[in-house]
Amino acid sequence: MSQKSGPVVELLQRLIRIPSPNPPGDCRPIAAFCEQYLLAAGFQVTCVAPDDRAWSVVATAGRSDGPSIMYHAHIDTVPLGQNARWHFDPFGGEIVDGRIYGLGSIDDKAPLAAMLAVAARLKDCLHRLKGQLVVVGAAEEEVGGQLGTKWLAENGYLPPCDFVVVGEQTHNRVAIANKGVLRATFRVSGRTAHATNPARGSNAINGMAHLILDLERYGRDTLDRRRHPLLGTASINVGVIEGGVSANVVPDACLIRVDRRTLPGEDPETVMAELQAIAAARQAADLERAYTVGDFQVSNWFQTAADDPFTRRFLQISAEETGAPAEPVGYLPGSDAKHLTGVARRGMIVFGPGTYERAHSADEYTEIAELEITYRVLQRFADEVLLG
Repeated sequence: MSQKSGPVVELLQRLIRIPSPNPPGDCRPIAAFCEQYLLAAGFQVTCVAPDDRAWSVVATAGRSDGPSIMYHAHIDTVPLGQNARWHFDPFGGEIVDGRIYGLGSIDDKAPLAAMLAVAARLKDCLHRLKGQLVVVGAAEEEVGGQLGTKWLAENGYLPPCDFVVVGEQTHNRVAIANKGVLRATFRVSGRTAHATNPARGSNAINGMAHLILDLERYGRDTLDRRRHPLLGTASINVGVIEGGVSANVVPDACLIRVDRRTLPGEDPETVMAELQAIAAARQAADLERAYTVGDFQVSNWFQTAADDPFTRRFLQISAEETGAPAEPVGYLPGSDAKHLTGVARRGMIVFGPGTYERAHSADEYTEIAELEITYRVLQRFADEVLLG
């Protein structure tokens, strides 16, 4: 079959011209477009949402008694932002010097376009598929995926598949590992007093300052020594601090919200216990204040074996198309892969054009040459697994 990839460029332009910023998260128009596109390609399509905004699309073709592949991309984008300084129409899909410009052009409508184009190309040979292709366009990824991929998986809309490809920005390298995330809230309770005589109170912010230093030591002495060959070190970041009501009042409460990035192999329960131990140690050293940690939120890490046959073949195809080594990489940002660990029976990768540094920025763009490589890799892999 021809490997012509020109239509994927026009398809990406059409997707860019359908705004889907999140918030507010109204994905109805772009989900409807994907639904009609996939129906025209001969797929069985379900368009579904847990509310009136977070519409996702799940399309299937082929037979369920053979090998199965899922191509997954998200259909929402970040918001444009009031201060965004665009030189191009963010919803124009303009082509200049081999680049397609637009909001979501790289994150995540480029891999979405490539996956839809592969589905359309299979239209005339669906009857010959020896397995199943599942194409997912998911809402809500930019705000965590709770009402998108997570909801789809938990409510039975995503069939288990042998191999899952999550479309994100990897410069067309094959990412076989992704960090997890554990978020937590630390709270310090003290005693209020007038600032003219602070000794009568117990300053919660001062107590939190000591706790933050404890967390810094934890990161330096413990987490910096936990290293993954593709993902680097585990980490912790204090991202939010709240406390106090006025400069002339001793604060009786302070909280911080932390982001703990976990590596493949780290158990969330063990990580929670480590954070609880830090709070308990600070409590033992300071009986004037109360220290607690809770509100834990966990997102899974994933890791696929590099010697999995599907992964090996995908690596080889990618290397042939890009000229890069047939070696896996890690993917550092968050993605919907965290919600798909129970769907991928054998393996899962993250793959797509461009780099994540190009996402979420003014004048976001996709290199046409990279987009076409993404399309060809996905096309060749689907052909070999489902038609070979």
